Amino acid sequence: MAWIVLIAAGLLEVVWAFAMKRSEGFTRLAPSVVTVVAMVASVGLLAYAMRSLPLGTAYMIWTGIGALGAFVAGVVFLGEDAGAMRLLAAGLILAGLILMKTASSA
Repeated sequence: MAWIVLIAAGLLEVVWAFAMKRSEGFTRLAPSVVTVVAMVASVGLLAYAMRSLPLGTAYMIWTGIGALGAFVAGVVFLGEDAGAMRLLAAGLILAGLILMKTASSA
């Protein structure tokens, strides 16, 4: 159950990062509200998952999902660059997440 909660927390991190970009520096109300609500929910779910998962594992997976998800959202929805070096960097983050999950005993 903790892993499902952690994945949900990571996905909410993507939501708040994307909404923050759309808020244009918190000058647009709706995306600003989505940002704050998703942030609180994301951190709350992370805290819940950390009850049974190791700190390093939980935090790395949470931030990794957020980083990869924000990268993908930027490329797909905002037209950001998906050059070879950026794709390699994203692949390395993904490899780190897989290794961390594989090494976790929880």
